[in-house]
Amino acid sequence: MSKSERKSALPAKPTHGYEFGGPFGAFATSFGLPLVCYLASFLCNDISGCPVPSVLHPSSLTLSKLKEETGWPGILGLGSFKVTGFVLAYYFLSLLLQTFLPGVEAEGVKLASGGRLKYKFNAFYSAVTIVTVALAGTVVQGADFPLWTFLWDNYTQLITANLGIAFALATFVYVRSFSVKQGDPNHRELAQGGHSGNMMYDWFIGRELNPRVSLPVFGEIDIKAFCELRPGMLGWVLFDLAFMAHQYKLYGAISDSMVLITAFQTLYVFDALYMEPAILTTIDITTDGFGFMLAFGDLAWLPFIYSMQARYLAVYPVHMGIYGILGVLTVQLSGYYIFRGANNEKNRFRTNPDDPKVAHLKYLETASGSKLLISGWWGTARHINYLGDWIMAWTYCLPTGIAGYLIQNTSPEPIPSGQSPADGSFIGGAPISTQAVQGDARGWGMAITYFYVLYFTILLIHREMRDEEKCERKYGKDWDEYKKKVRWRILPGVY
Repeated sequence: MSKSERKSALPAKPTHGYEFGGPFGAFATSFGLPLVCYLASFLCNDISGCPVPSVLHPSSLTLSKLKEETGWPGILGLGSFKVTGFVLAYYFLSLLLQTFLPGVEAEGVKLASGGRLKYKFNAFYSAVTIVTVALAGTVVQGADFPLWTFLWDNYTQLITANLGIAFALATFVYVRSFSVKQGDPNHRELAQGGHSGNMMYDWFIGRELNPRVSLPVFGEIDIKAFCELRPGMLGWVLFDLAFMAHQYKLYGAISDSMVLITAFQTLYVFDALYMEPAILTTIDITTDGFGFMLAFGDLAWLPFIYSMQARYLAVYPVHMGIYGILGVLTVQLSGYYIFRGANNEKNRFRTNPDDPKVAHLKYLETASGSKLLISGWWGTARHINYLGDWIMAWTYCLPTGIAGYLIQNTSPEPIPSGQSPADGSFIGGAPISTQAVQGDARGWGMAITYFYVLYFTILLIHREMRDEEKCERKYGKDWDEYKKKVRWRILPGVY
């Protein structure tokens, strides 16, 4: 390793400035977005409605009434040692499967220190193993399979457990990053944008690029790569399946909308898991350090926010009919065709430019030796894969229709605070008769069920802007020339 390479393990302070609004934005995001996870859980529920009735009539809103409608469990009720233990067991199982199942070995991109890190990929087989066991249990025990009831009954406590893990991981890797030394034999290095000197910002954005730990039995674990596609992504699918099971328990059937959303999201997740080695060229792995931003996004935000539509349908099924199904399928297939076609084209060209499927593509060669595609999918827009991703995002929301419902119930006695009237309970020896109807809530629930597509639009545009800044720094004048040849950013002719 040359002297210049050793120095690069501790790169100079970043010259490209703060991102995400700097320290204030990092603070607001770190404590504001976890609050959004809780709000989505409480304001759309099976106790009073989605949204809760008080939101529809703010003039009559009182704190006590809001607590009753949301099933507020109290501060201490937000967490549970038992639930946290099961969540940690799930992470432990993920580590076991990563370690002992066969996988594909791959090397990452060249680091600033000159070396390359080695990775083992088997997230797809790990997920198949867990889902197969869960489905086998469902065949035997039906919708009452303990995993599904556990996920539904402890939803809020699961949010808290995963948030706790995200905060703990972010703090651990931040403190440990100060042990990074020049010439580290394990190629440890700091992220270019993660050592500003501001503690709040660096903790959030991620100070160390690829933090790894060596554990007994498990060997070396890349924390960022592990979190990227394992606990949270599979958790998304498991939540969807739990919500499907709950809908079946309530109504004795599964709606076509629930089937579509669960199928689309499961396809998306397993496609990502199958193509796991592709993460090695993503900005998350190559550029961003691992801090609270990625820990929270991977472990808490993704599984809980991305599954909101299925959670909504568990209580209020939407029946789409054949034309509705065909319409949504058309949107989904169009988005997937663009998304997968563009990503496959890029990966083939990067790994084997002589592949007959991509050998005909035109490209611009930069001074650094990189080749930027200017034909095919990547000749239509500089981030054309984001367009496919965005189109697919709509199909996760459209099956919920014009969303919103209120829970109406009749019982001989008042329902105790915090108990769901939609769970088939008995009050005073008589069954609770409940019904989810839209009423005044019609349309207002879209703020929750369509939140994902709004958030995802902002996310993709922000990520595209970060990609552009990174490429401008990396390629300089070559990037300006490239932009003249490929004018559009995401949507050809519009943006």
